[in-house]
Amino acid sequence: MGEVGKAMGLLISGTLVYYHCAYRNATLLSLFSDVLIVLLCSLAILGLLFRQLNVSVPVDPLEWQISQDTASNIVARLANTVGAAEAVLRVAATGHDKRLFVKVVICLYFLAALGRLISGVTVAYAGLCMFCLSMLCQNSQSPGNCVLKRANGEVLEQEVHSDT
Repeated sequence: MGEVGKAMGLLISGTLVYYHCAYRNATLLSLFSDVLIVLLCSLAILGLLFRQLNVSVPVDPLEWQISQDTASNIVARLANTVGAAEAVLRVAATGHDKRLFVKVVICLYFLAALGRLISGVTVAYAGLCMFCLSMLCQNSQSPGNCVLKRANGEVLEQEVHSDT
């Protein structure tokens, strides 16, 4: 799946989560349980169908496991991220770095004001949309699809085709 497919899949998933949380006034826990119920029912129906059609499943989902190294890597990355955030806040709180302190205060003030204006789900969805747009813009700047700008401001799209 290319970058466009990833961005579109992420945007569709985010839209469904936003609809579930913002318009249905449901929680993320409710969404998580709904998704698990749908997956469980779908897998049960597929299992019954495969059993009736005598189709063998190549991989048994009950045997899926992650390695100890993978689990340790996930926990280590999470611990490093939390530790880095804690270190930045500690340095800002002690006042040793005045610029960092001002940046943190301004950022927290902006987030508090934004939280009073709109819901957190809307902010998260807007961030997801901007992330997907940046993924699409990065993909459109690849060598296969170039956008050229003329001197008079007119945009000319040029497709690069290979003869292979």
